[in-house]
Amino acid sequence: MPTPPKPKAQSRPFCFSVKGQVKMLRLALTVTSMTFFIIAQAPEPYIAITGFEVTVTFFFIFLYLVRLDRLMKCIFWPLLDVINSLVTAVFLITVSILALISKSTTYIVLGGVFGLVASVFCMADGALIYRKLLFNPSGPYQKSAAHDKF
Repeated sequence: MPTPPKPKAQSRPFCFSVKGQVKMLRLALTVTSMTFFIIAQAPEPYIAITGFEVTVTFFFIFLYLVRLDRLMKCIFWPLLDVINSLVTAVFLITVSILALISKSTTYIVLGGVFGLVASVFCMADGALIYRKLLFNPSGPYQKSAAHDKF
């Protein structure tokens, strides 16, 4: 008698995972920051940098929603996501601090504040992905000595 096929383990959809929630909150905060910069007619680099970060974050959300990361195995997506999170955090911190220092209008200050909060979520997103990169996702990676195996 043939054995029945084992049910496939269902993974949570990306939208309902912690990683997905943090990434979507990061996208919403960056869009809000960019909107405030556009309303205030802030200098173009503020709008361009936040717009670029919105585009890249939306790309990663779309990538994980459609499961292209599982389809395209030639690229190591978690590492790209960590690098993106760190680079985004650096750019958003720089733009936000420059916006807060200038204090031109209230909307520029609000854009800077939302940018700083978004950069905190970028670092949290990078930390979540980095933790998944480690082969022991429940805690820090601990390397055991060779003589402990015997």
